[in-house]
Amino acid sequence: MKMSDLVAQYIIRMLDESHGNCEIRRNELANALGCVPSQINYVITSRFTPEQGYIVESRRGGGGYVRIIRVETDKRVAMMHIVNSVGDSVSAAAAGAILGNLVEREMISEYDYAMIAAALSDKAYACIPQENRDQLRAAILKNMLITHVMLR
Repeated sequence: MKMSDLVAQYIIRMLDESHGNCEIRRNELANALGCVPSQINYVITSRFTPEQGYIVESRRGGGGYVRIIRVETDKRVAMMHIVNSVGDSVSAAAAGAILGNLVEREMISEYDYAMIAAALSDKAYACIPQENRDQLRAAILKNMLITHVMLR
């Protein structure tokens, strides 16, 4: 398992144990997990974003900390926020990360994940010019997520 996965799992466990609100001291966590503080920063900035349902507050300095708050929102509102955050283009990797987060937050099923991922894969766009794939992928992802919201 990658170090970033271990850090993310550790933070999620902290959030679960503290009812969705935890404070992390980067250096202490890095020492406990045997990594460097920059890895902690990377995980926080890439996996604990507003689009993924988290608020992150940071204070630098000697007693610095990072506070992470899990925001519990209506799933429809959260899904529409994700749709709006996609933008005009999305890579296959970014689409996969979005879908993975949706499964993790139980906003879509494993089956939905597999079907949407298949429709967004580079293999599905083999006949589309490379420079147009990410725009097409974003449009299809948005439409599929909006349809998912409307059907639920």
